[in-house]
Amino acid sequence: MITNTIANELQVSPQQVQAAIALLDDGATVPFIARYRKEATQGLDDIQLRQLEQRLQYLRELEDRRQVIIKSIREQEKLTPELETQLTRVQSKTELEDLYLPYKPKRRTKGQIAIEAGLLPLADALFADPTLDPDQQAADYVNPDAGVADTKAALDGAKFILMERFAEDAVLLQKIRRHLIEHAFISSKVVVGQEQAGAKFSDYFEHTEKLMKTPSHRALAMFRGRNEGILQVSLVADPGQQDDVRSSYCEVIIAEHLGLTFSDRAADKWLQSVVQWTWRIKTLLHMENELFGLLRDNAEQEAIQVFAKNLNDLLMAAPAGAKVTMGLDPGLRTGVKVAVVDETGKVLATNTIFPHAPQNHWDKSVRTLANMCQQYKVQLISIGNGTGSRETDKLVAELIKANPQFGLNKIVVSEAGASVYSASELASKEFPDMDVSLRGAVSIARRLQDPLAELVKIEPKAIGVGQYQHDVSQSNLGKSLETVIEDCVNAVGVDLNTASVALLSHVSGLNKTLANNIVQFRDTHGAFEGRKQLLNVDRLGPKAFEQAAGFLRVMNGKDPLDRSAVHPEAYPLVTKIVETAGTAVNDLIGNTELLRRLKPDTFVSDEFGLPTITDILKELEKPGRDPRPEFKTATFKDGVDKISDLKLGMTLEGVVTNVANFGAFVDVGVHQDGLVHISALTNKFVSDPREVVKAGDIVKVKVLEVDVARKRISLTMRMDDEVVAKPAEKNTKKVHEKAPKTSRGAQPQANRGNAIMGNALADAFANAKRRG
Repeated sequence: MITNTIANELQVSPQQVQAAIALLDDGATVPFIARYRKEATQGLDDIQLRQLEQRLQYLRELEDRRQVIIKSIREQEKLTPELETQLTRVQSKTELEDLYLPYKPKRRTKGQIAIEAGLLPLADALFADPTLDPDQQAADYVNPDAGVADTKAALDGAKFILMERFAEDAVLLQKIRRHLIEHAFISSKVVVGQEQAGAKFSDYFEHTEKLMKTPSHRALAMFRGRNEGILQVSLVADPGQQDDVRSSYCEVIIAEHLGLTFSDRAADKWLQSVVQWTWRIKTLLHMENELFGLLRDNAEQEAIQVFAKNLNDLLMAAPAGAKVTMGLDPGLRTGVKVAVVDETGKVLATNTIFPHAPQNHWDKSVRTLANMCQQYKVQLISIGNGTGSRETDKLVAELIKANPQFGLNKIVVSEAGASVYSASELASKEFPDMDVSLRGAVSIARRLQDPLAELVKIEPKAIGVGQYQHDVSQSNLGKSLETVIEDCVNAVGVDLNTASVALLSHVSGLNKTLANNIVQFRDTHGAFEGRKQLLNVDRLGPKAFEQAAGFLRVMNGKDPLDRSAVHPEAYPLVTKIVETAGTAVNDLIGNTELLRRLKPDTFVSDEFGLPTITDILKELEKPGRDPRPEFKTATFKDGVDKISDLKLGMTLEGVVTNVANFGAFVDVGVHQDGLVHISALTNKFVSDPREVVKAGDIVKVKVLEVDVARKRISLTMRMDDEVVAKPAEKNTKKVHEKAPKTSRGAQPQANRGNAIMGNALADAFANAKRRG
């Protein structure tokens, strides 16, 4: 059943799903299955496999919960064939819990107490026959010994019985849920007396919008305001009604579902109050909690997805490559930290210079840097983009101008998370004798050489490309970001002889323990000469080897295939290909003309199918090819160092630092990212900014608006956009997308702005039944 459900959702065959499930259950990772088990899954890609993996977990949890519920109801001797059929068919956790609600063990309720007092016949009689007089019927049930002091107490008890019964009707709950999803609003108001303390939530002091269309950033902002005691947030079931109108359309839904019509019959008024109680006392709060939970879940999911996409773009940014690099961690009063690393990232030298106020050792700093560049043959200079970045950039520009013989190039890089790495346990183990302040400069140098290899050492949440990351489920966020890192690391591949423990631990089939063991083996026995040596590493068995070997590279080993993505299990196939080609392996690798003359289908066997053979031939053509783009750099405009230097219509070059659903943030070198709204990215309509840009892209922009006081910059990538000076806007209740400061450290600004402008939740709510 689970297999068919997933197959229908992914629009693939059940056989493909079953094969993938079997591999996952056997311990295979998604990267391994996607690359090396294409025949088994008939070509399921990594995106499909990730979706399959997530749905498999959900549906298995659903099935486990289903069995617990069925067992519980059976033990109560209340499981009918009809109920069991209903429980078996539902495909969402929400509907499953709706059906279980009447049978769920709970504390004694007022309805249960009333039943124990003998009031059930009264409730059933009045519900079945509204012509009965409630007071007359209730008189027969007055029993002070049972806690029923008078007729009012008897009628209240009967009311509680019916109210609880109706509020546990799964079909009725589904009707109300559908109505609220379509029509309800979410409303927020400031808690009296919290106006000043909660000024940052002023946009939500008196805010109402349709629940279904609430973007994720606004939902998360309101929930944060509520958690901090600043806002009152409530569900508005009947928008447009005046406060003095007490009836709700949900009461109509309840009455119609129960077949109740109200006229002048004796019990109609009492039954109408039962309906009102059912809605106001039981169902409204239940639905508010449930729908707010769903809204939060979907807002979190969207925020996590944006974070994951931006992290992927950042990790897959173009590497500068194996070049001697100088890293500069800018600072003003505390000085600029300097570190030089060789082609492999090994630290050659460190220093601290003080070119800026108050010391102002400008000329001395230039000479110090020049001496270090000459001594260590520096090729690249990587400058962190934090405080003092533009001033340090000018220093380096003077260094380059005064020393053209060095052939230096300078690049400003994001230093987000550098201080987190500097103080981490990993950095302490890597550089036990190095001052914490200098470790950041090392990280800045290395992240230019290879962003992926260096950024995996930093907790993803500290890199600063997320939105409201501290408000979402940290468990779900962590899982999502770990998945991104795993996919990126395995897509690029890892040099077995230079990779850090942090990088190795993300390779398919490996973990921190095995990664540590690999590095210890390497330190003890020297560089690996081939992949097969991995089997000599402590605790690294055949299964881990199978999963990891294809993603690990031995660049100067004995077997040239060890530097490629060809899996060792396919080496015998390569031998056949080499024999057919009539040449040596070394002569075949990279020989495009010869490889393209070979016919893949001639090598098909029971062991190797056409997809694997095709992949191997492509890999032999360009072994170990890097999927990341070509390295490019942005040049910030001279004289534009702070936001006040920006002028309307000014054309600048910048780097995309973050992409949200409403646009892209661009660093133009003024320590405050500007926003290119989605409508200003291109002349054609796009629904997703990532169709045009991604984090790390170098773009040309034009300044549309500058608000120095609020530190907001509006940019456009459409060079023909007309720039019109606007009068200063007054602060309104409108929700703005605020551009973030370029920052670093353990608490990067959530989401480079106030938040993520999410898509409407229509699709999310429409799919809520499927996802539960």
